[in-house]
Amino acid sequence: MANRIMLNETSYHGAGAVNEIATEVKARGFRKALVCTGPHLLKYGTTAKVTDVLDAAGIPYEIFSDIKANPTIENVQDGVKAFRDADADCMIAIGGGSAMDTCKAIGIIINNPEFEDVRSLEGVAPTKKPCVPIIAVPTTAGTAAEVTINYVITDIEKKRKFVCVDPHDMPVVAVVDPDMMSSMPKGLTASTGMDALTHAIEGYTTKAAWEMTDMFHLKAIEIISRSLRGAVANEKEGREGMALGQYIAGMGFSNVGLGIAHSMAHTLGAVYDTPHGVACAMTLPIVMEYNADQTGEKYREIARAMGVKGVDDMSVEEYRKAAVDAVRKLSEDVGIPTKLEALKEEDLEFLAESAQADACAPGNPKDAGIEDFKTLFRKLM
Repeated sequence: MANRIMLNETSYHGAGAVNEIATEVKARGFRKALVCTGPHLLKYGTTAKVTDVLDAAGIPYEIFSDIKANPTIENVQDGVKAFRDADADCMIAIGGGSAMDTCKAIGIIINNPEFEDVRSLEGVAPTKKPCVPIIAVPTTAGTAAEVTINYVITDIEKKRKFVCVDPHDMPVVAVVDPDMMSSMPKGLTASTGMDALTHAIEGYTTKAAWEMTDMFHLKAIEIISRSLRGAVANEKEGREGMALGQYIAGMGFSNVGLGIAHSMAHTLGAVYDTPHGVACAMTLPIVMEYNADQTGEKYREIARAMGVKGVDDMSVEEYRKAAVDAVRKLSEDVGIPTKLEALKEEDLEFLAESAQADACAPGNPKDAGIEDFKTLFRKLM
């Protein structure tokens, strides 16, 4: 069987990378951009770090900022209208996963209008045309949405998130500038960083993992493990490490999928509006324990990448426990809660059904039934 790898056409990394946006816009012959960003990024000047570059280069643009965390179908539909009204021919996504996911959905619908209802994009939709060209500028060190073919939209009416997987939505350019992440609040740095670690660990253990993606994921685990504490403390080296580590994780998991830590996290986000990174951080260690007996020697390498000493002298049980303990310790050190107070016993059936139906669930190394999901969710209560 052939293994497919999809990445950006071009990516820039390092401080000052945002200055290359004007170069890319002009080199690609784009006429006008729709800048998609979140309201807080607009309010506190983060978006201006990019629009100042556009202004200096004389590049026309309009701004769409009606995007909430866990973006909704309505956000996407409003963005489609904004793009058409702007008469733009490219988009610049500035933000975390929410801004980028919204941007991807807008871009797909503009060029594939038969999916304008948005819901029909769930799973692997049979779109025919690449989305509007996107230049993606992450402001959080976690989602890696700038280098993935995935996006997630919330259906408020049905109280669920749905995952869309589409090779046509890959941003043509990623601009990964750690200076764009320096204004992130401590809690957001921690939660998005744990999302990145979840990407790397789930991508490494998923059923579709293979040698090239293992390389990406193990390196990402190593970089994230040594960088996240420093990034949360707003240290330059930590921020730079997380910017790179989360991107490398995206290079891997986008091409092989994830697992039930993500399917559970999507469900918690849809029902309780739990921030995605927080949900991932809470579910990751309990899912790792559940999956352990189906992971061969992989937890030994996870433990090694996370800095655990003496793994070659450990038994299988010992290094599997060491890997889970290392994840729990990192999560604890950056202030992630272990319990979700909003969780109720009467919600478990719906939560379990939603998690099992999520597009990330089939990639898990161990198949989970409804009762398995209920048991896992109870561990968060």
